[in-house]
Amino acid sequence: MKTFITLALLLGAMPVLADDADAEKNPAIAGRLADDEIPTSDEEYRKRLTPEQFEIARKKGTERAFTGKYWNTKTPGTYRCICCGEPLFASGQKFESGCGWPSFYAPIDAKRDNVKGKAIAEHVDRSLAGLPGFGIRTEVTCRRCGAHLGHVFNDGPPPTGLRYCINSASITLDPR
Repeated sequence: MKTFITLALLLGAMPVLADDADAEKNPAIAGRLADDEIPTSDEEYRKRLTPEQFEIARKKGTERAFTGKYWNTKTPGTYRCICCGEPLFASGQKFESGCGWPSFYAPIDAKRDNVKGKAIAEHVDRSLAGLPGFGIRTEVTCRRCGAHLGHVFNDGPPPTGLRYCINSASITLDPR
């Protein structure tokens, strides 16, 4: 029994240690970076990001549905860019879309007269246009550092009707 409790305590402490190590390697996990601290090359990003984060956020990859860290998270807080720490989404704007990726109906800075806000940039994505069922999509990126986040679709809930389908590997959560 004593061994079990000791093992449980050690295992319970491991994520904290891993998070501290992650924040040491990538300062964007700890908070918003100053403009002059944002990496400017792939080499710098490779040093800070995991291989999966780099492939998704910097090379426009996509994680498999239902595998990302935040797809089913209900923790209140703020979701920030994994590359520069910019606040992007609030947990109150997150909803269960059934798509397997974290989904939000608006960015963190959305206003009644500007539901898309300024934190997120949109780009035409023709990468899957030739495949049946895909067509042209709208890619969303962090406006500050250009990190690929995912895509936005016009099938979300009120009040915006938008569904920001975001890769977990492109964001980090600051719990409230």
